[in-house]
Order: sequence, then C-alpha cells, then structure tokens
Amino acid sequence: MKRVLSLTFCVLLIVASASLIVGRVLISRAAKDKTYTEVGLIPHRRVGLVLGCPKFSGGSPSLFFKNRIDAAAELFQHRKVEYLIVSGDNHVQGYDEPTDMKNALLDKGVPADRIYLDYAGFRTLDSVARAKEILGQDRITVISQRFHNQRAIFLASHHGIDAIGFDAPEVEMRYSFKTLCREQLAKVKAVLDIYLLRRQPHFLGQRVAIGSS
Repeated sequence: MKRVLSLTFCVLLIVASASLIVGRVLISRAAKDKTYTEVGLIPHRRVGLVLGCPKFSGGSPSLFFKNRIDAAAELFQHRKVEYLIVSGDNHVQGYDEPTDMKNALLDKGVPADRIYLDYAGFRTLDSVARAKEILGQDRITVISQRFHNQRAIFLASHHGIDAIGFDAPEVEMRYSFKTLCREQLAKVKAVLDIYLLRRQPHFLGQRVAIGSS
C-alpha cells in the first residue's frame, strides 16, 4: 500500500511539475517581443486595458494597484493610448475594482470621458474577452505587471485579439511572493481554459462603442 501511495505521489508530482513548465513556456512564447517597459518605444494603440487588482493589500495600499495606475496614466499622457478600459471584480457589495481604478486615474488627470468601466472582469480571461465581445476592441495595449501581461496576451491571442503589453513596475519580492506563487497556477489554469475547458466569460451583454458620444 505504501509503495502504491509513493508511486501515486511521484506521478502527481511529475504531472504538476510538467504542467507548470508547459504553462510557463506556452505563455512566454505567446508574449515574446510583445511587452514594453519604455513608454517611448511602445506603439500607439487606440485603447488600453488596465487589469484589475485590489486597491489595498493587508490593510495597506497595494503597490500592484498603484504601479498599474501610474503606468496607465503615463501611457495616456504620452498619447500612446486614447481611451482606457478599467476591468475588474465587482461581484461583492463594497468591493469595486473598476471604480477604484477610475477614481485613481481621475486623480492622475485622465478625463472621465476617456475611461470605460468593465464591472465583470472577474478573471483575466473575462477582461480580455469582454474587451472584444462587449467593447469591440481587437487591438489593445494591456497594462499590468509583466507576468500578468504575458498571460493576458496569451489569452488574447486565442480570442482573436492583437494585444501588446505595457509592463508596470514590479513589486519587491517581500510584497509579491504570494502573488507570484499564485501566478504559476494561474498560468496552468489559463492553458487549461484555452485548450481543454474552452471557458468563456461569465457574462457578456450589450455592446458598448468606445469613443461614441
């Protein structure tokens, strides 16, 4: 019995390790040469997609949130994007990532009429797919940290979207260790969602024309 359990554990460990490697390789390959760190080098895209995250972490302001907002505002101020979609979670009362992002962008000087809120960005897959299906965009600049941008670009490529990424500054390891660990699993899940589960957004809805009065 112990031998069977040991063998089963070894097999599961090998499968898990292989899944992590395959997920990382596929996503890295999909995003190769498609992410930028310098605003002067990134091509212009009409619309940027800011991926959501909590405004606070452990009671303190989230550096992931701050850095994404700073990066999005920088792109807009340098006219590398004309409009911004802020996409995040809003399924619990009192928790509203899109509104938090919009308010932070307003504080940075981005006009309200250049910001579009997507309240159903529960997952990165939802945010990316809804950018096309609801907001009509098939060419976007994704704005998040590099690890997140790579996964978003992978998902976008399988939803008929030509996506590039603008990498917000990374967060020090002592503040980001848990997030980076979760990201390894998120990469595996993204690959499974595309190739095996064929997942679609939780919600779609009526299309919205960006830039229309």
